[in-house]
Amino acid sequence: MRTLLNIIWLVLSGFWMFLAYLLAGVLLCIPIITIPWAIAALRIGVYALWPFGKTIVDKPNAGVGSFLGNVIWVIFAGIWLAIGHITTGIAMCITIIGIPLGLASFKLVPVSLMPLGKQIVDLP
Repeated sequence: MRTLLNIIWLVLSGFWMFLAYLLAGVLLCIPIITIPWAIAALRIGVYALWPFGKTIVDKPNAGVGSFLGNVIWVIFAGIWLAIGHITTGIAMCITIIGIPLGLASFKLVPVSLMPLGKQIVDLP
């Protein structure tokens, strides 16, 4: 079932959101100081490409640095990516078949706002 949902997700939303994260990652690589945010954008972008069967958990060693980095992230890229996830989530929830995909899109909103201090793990 996860594979089927991932394939449908990839066609309807995942590829486009991956491109948005890829664009954010490339733009954040331009100034050298923002490369950690670019890496986070690419990591979350790969997760947004194939989200079913994985989940986001907090890193146990994340601290104040992650919080401050997330504040900067929200200003430069996080708000736009979160709006993209909300928009696609609402569009997918219009149909009954798209509700699981819409919920997956809503699941990505918190990590699109604050990606630092998070890690992606496989579900059992």
